[in-house]
Amino acid sequence: MSFIEATDVSFAWGSTEILHQVSMSAEKGRFIGIIGPNGSGKSTFLKCIYRVFHPGSGTIYLDGKETSHMGYKETARFLGVVAQHNIYDFDFSVKDVVLMGRAPHKKMMERDNSEDYQIVKDVLKQVGMETFENRSFAGLSGGEQQRVILARALAQQTRALILDEPTNHLDIKYQLQLLNTVRSLKLTVISAFHDLNLAGLYCDEIYVLKDGRVWASGSPWDVLTVPMIREVYGVQADIIKDHTGRPHIIYHADSSDT
Repeated sequence: MSFIEATDVSFAWGSTEILHQVSMSAEKGRFIGIIGPNGSGKSTFLKCIYRVFHPGSGTIYLDGKETSHMGYKETARFLGVVAQHNIYDFDFSVKDVVLMGRAPHKKMMERDNSEDYQIVKDVLKQVGMETFENRSFAGLSGGEQQRVILARALAQQTRALILDEPTNHLDIKYQLQLLNTVRSLKLTVISAFHDLNLAGLYCDEIYVLKDGRVWASGSPWDVLTVPMIREVYGVQADIIKDHTGRPHIIYHADSSDT
């Protein structure tokens, strides 16, 4: 069994089916991408993995253990999550936000200790934010906030990361910076992508969702094809090899099928 595995996961809102028997596997240390048009079920599927949503059917395993048999703190010690939007109603400092990542390792009412504060310093340095410890989280740029949220996930000392389109609202510099940092960690990563070129650049394997179903899966070269982009996204494109040997997509601006 794979390090993270989802088998025939289905999910519905009332009578509206969002996911239909979606299966996915991630071997330890692999970077897995999930792509698909808006409304295809990417975020819903990820939320089923990290237990915001409970699947109507199907099973999710973390290192061979069913998530339904795990406590939420145990899940949080296994999976760290970096989402698209991170809004706080209070003016937390960067240090306080990252300290939230220590919660899965704490007993009720247990106070933060010197080990926790050292972990915060270490992970902030890891994401290049060590000088921001006492800054207001709300006053940071979008790219800086996402790096702090990544540090919070790393403070959980997890074995895997879930990224839910974390770069959508970032400048390209910060998109690359965030994903380079994630890749350097050598953790198991499952990430939803809006940008197909970023998926092709960083992923070992890619799953394509369309209408809540797995349309295709495989290596970036197997998945990022002209027919797939035409049939799933409704646009024409060319695929070339970039300087790293990865697929790079060039879209035809005047050839949308929609």
